[in-house]
Amino acid sequence: MLLDVPFKNGDTVSLKLTNGDEVVARLEEENSDGYKLHKPMMLMQSPQGQLVLSQLLYTASPTTITIPKKNVMFVAKTMEEMSKNYIESTTGIKTV
Repeated sequence: MLLDVPFKNGDTVSLKLTNGDEVVARLEEENSDGYKLHKPMMLMQSPQGQLVLSQLLYTASPTTITIPKKNVMFVAKTMEEMSKNYIESTTGIKTV
């Protein structure tokens, strides 16, 4: 039997938090306590109505954080176009 795994470590994932925020990051690890994320960014809407990525924390520059599962409503693999945007924002590498 094949197991359908929606995302795995190393994937770019989107998390909807219980406070309504949406976070995009590279998943480093999922365990019983939470999600360990690399370079997390928050999805925001610009004044022109476009979706943009912004720093999750402005007063710190963490490379990796852990978000407790109790603060996450759901998590899914990020759509391809937004994943490319995330990679460009965090690495400076533009993907085709």
